[in-house]
Amino acid sequence: MTEIADIDEIAAAGSRILAGVRTAVVGMDEPLTIALGTILAGGHVLFEDVPGLGKTLAARSLAAAVGLDFRRIQCTPDMLPGDVTGSYVYAPDTGEFRFRPGPLFAGLVLADEINRTTPKTQSAMLEAMAERQVTVEGNRFALPEPFHIIATANPIEYEGTYALPEAQLDRFMVRLAVGYPTPDAETEIVLARARRGVPEATVEPVVDAAGLARLQQGVERIHVDPDVARYCVDLVRATRTANHVAVGSSPRGLETLVLLGRALAALDGRAYVRPDDIKRIAVPVLAHRLTLTPQAWAQGIDPAAIIATVVATCAVPPTVAAAR
Repeated sequence: MTEIADIDEIAAAGSRILAGVRTAVVGMDEPLTIALGTILAGGHVLFEDVPGLGKTLAARSLAAAVGLDFRRIQCTPDMLPGDVTGSYVYAPDTGEFRFRPGPLFAGLVLADEINRTTPKTQSAMLEAMAERQVTVEGNRFALPEPFHIIATANPIEYEGTYALPEAQLDRFMVRLAVGYPTPDAETEIVLARARRGVPEATVEPVVDAAGLARLQQGVERIHVDPDVARYCVDLVRATRTANHVAVGSSPRGLETLVLLGRALAALDGRAYVRPDDIKRIAVPVLAHRLTLTPQAWAQGIDPAAIIATVVATCAVPPTVAAAR
């Protein structure tokens, strides 16, 4: 039986993974930490921001550091579902049709510019993201474990793009914005490129698939105080009655808050979740799960601002007991 990683091992491995990724990616400490926490919690990540901020580099570097079998899908409008899931092909030697797995059959899949492919192909990933399997011509094929998707999207272009449907957005544990780097970080980006002498930075694997599975099992042991669980419930229920919201977060968003809070606590070397962990991830976990009213959408109201208001108005538990 595989030994489960303890808190110290998770925190140490997380530090090494982030340190390795920082050799290639500059100025994204918070998004990278949350993205790593998402993988430790067993979820999928969506990086959404303007072009040229290093979203693809961050996803590729994180994939290399966690040591999973890696495939990349460069999404285009002419892609078909079979290009992602795989399909049956004719084998002349036997006269039979054999299943040829697609790029989804990997430990970590980078779906680059996912909003450039059609909804039909986007929806081919839904079953994989939710159930870790694909169904082709009525036959079920299990995906490897661990299995994760890191997707990137460009939110400012409309020509030749297809907005992700709400059902697929809900499959992503977090949606992260990278943001422009600080002047010091941009200077370091230029200097690091000059020092390397080559376009791409190399990130060495820190763990392998078995090691990552051990870390994920260790995250499942993190204590969640009943008061913290109720705080998460209050946050999620408040999104359903908030101003400008037509449909609030589902119970899946509630479960995600707790799962990711446990992962961040483990990365911080703690055996229990604090309310501050939940506040830290409320926007990336819940904002993309809101459906705004038509009036709010027309006024350009940001879902992140609604979540920030919800967090500011929900009462925080006064004390949280650590796990004994």
